[in-house]
Amino acid sequence: MADPAKQPPVGEVRAPSMDHALYPYRTLAQGPRFAWPGGARIAFTVTLMLDYWEVAPPPEASRDPRVVSPLGNFFPDWLTWSQREYGNRVGIFRVLEALDRFGVVPSVALGVEAARRYPELVDECARRGAAFMAHGTHATRRITSRMSAADEQAFIAASRAAVQASVGRAPTGWCGQDFNESPRTPALLAEAGFSYVADWSNDDRPYLIGPGPVVSLPVQSEWNDLECMWLRRVSPRVWADGIAEGFAVLHGEGGAAFNLTLHPWIAGQAHRVRYLADALSRVLGRGGVWQATTDAVAQAARVQL
Repeated sequence: MADPAKQPPVGEVRAPSMDHALYPYRTLAQGPRFAWPGGARIAFTVTLMLDYWEVAPPPEASRDPRVVSPLGNFFPDWLTWSQREYGNRVGIFRVLEALDRFGVVPSVALGVEAARRYPELVDECARRGAAFMAHGTHATRRITSRMSAADEQAFIAASRAAVQASVGRAPTGWCGQDFNESPRTPALLAEAGFSYVADWSNDDRPYLIGPGPVVSLPVQSEWNDLECMWLRRVSPRVWADGIAEGFAVLHGEGGAAFNLTLHPWIAGQAHRVRYLADALSRVLGRGGVWQATTDAVAQAARVQL
């Protein structure tokens, strides 16, 4: 195993095991065991996705082909739009009620168009003390490597400005649409004033990424409701079991962060929301859990990195 002390600093060429220079390789044994407030063994956050899905996105837009209607890729796609809109009309209120029941303050990934179209939903989250992350412009438009640096800069700037205008303060965190990035993204986020990013699912503990650097918070796709119940067709009961099992292991190891990502059009469905409550009960019934927003976790992690 390579000596971590001999690894080159971020931004320089890595050992053969790495195919980019955004961060150095590390193993589980080398990863820090973070000291969370109150001596907690684990930090727990919930990221709520607040999106707007276009009926007819522009031809150049990049959207995740996995999340269109299983019946086909229609244009205009009223079927997919209607299902996603269910989350913003109905599902989000069930999700927020479940979080309220357990005293969970969410972190909200807020897109530009969602901020414009759903001020009532922004207010619902803000009055609960939510932290807001910039989240791109639309659910149907992702950052890709095909974008020019200038276009990506403008995309990031517009996203940041929309959140600031909507909630009254500039966001410190970025959660990209579908977690997509280009190789430039971490550096551009740092230049734009972001201090952390929640796009990378390659660790259970925060680390520094990019030449900024910014803090990378875990997103842990293994219990993301979209990844599990929509793409893999995992049943709601098994999804809740997976959340509880994953949390138990990280709680036992100590010093990790657990980020539960929720989409209101998935977790807020009538036949699924009870399993969200079940998972929260099993997770938060343990001692030594720090419930926090992504803003707070990133801040606590940075001083230890």
